[in-house]
Amino acid sequence: MKIPFLLFLLASVNCYSQQQGSFAINGVPQKLSWVNSPLKWKYELKKLTIWAGEKTDLFADPQHEYTVMNSPKAVFRPDETFLLSGKAEVNFKTDYDAAVLVVYAGDDAWAKLCFEYSPQKKPYVVSVVNNGLSDDCNHVPVNGNKIYLRIAGLGNNIFAFHYSLDGKYWHMVRYFFLTTKKEVRVGFSSQSPTGKSCRSIFSGISYSGKKLKNLRNGE
Repeated sequence: MKIPFLLFLLASVNCYSQQQGSFAINGVPQKLSWVNSPLKWKYELKKLTIWAGEKTDLFADPQHEYTVMNSPKAVFRPDETFLLSGKAEVNFKTDYDAAVLVVYAGDDAWAKLCFEYSPQKKPYVVSVVNNGLSDDCNHVPVNGNKIYLRIAGLGNNIFAFHYSLDGKYWHMVRYFFLTTKKEVRVGFSSQSPTGKSCRSIFSGISYSGKKLKNLRNGE
């Protein structure tokens, strides 16, 4: 009985260390670390799966009615210019459930590109930029529960968001600036602002340090 108990103890310690520490994924040159722990997560078969817990979000209401900054974010420090993309798949259940690519420099300066479930029960591409307070914009409805998302870092805290239906032709969502002097990190998130949980799966993850030449030509 002692050996099985020891194995159980070691497995428990390893699980806790993985949850709290940094981890590597294929396609990204740096290790990722968590800002807010997820309900659970796993990385296998080159897929990163993040389960967001109950009432998790990243939003500071412009009317100061509420601020929620508890969504789990797996982030790393990118190059000055870069492209980060992946295919997002979401098990939509409740309003605003979303898979998210995030640009994060602390709770006062961040931006997120979401594949999000709307109150009309339709998946949408949604973006939010927060320079002290958050804006909020629904861009386009999408059929199904899968889509490609991309962040383009253009240098000097300037970024662009894109989405794609096939992973080849990219549509620009927005082009923006973050007002911050803090270190910027980027990565993956999941949220469930009105529900109990949301599972987001990221596959086909790709990163490069090159600068996007043209924001609007579908490159």
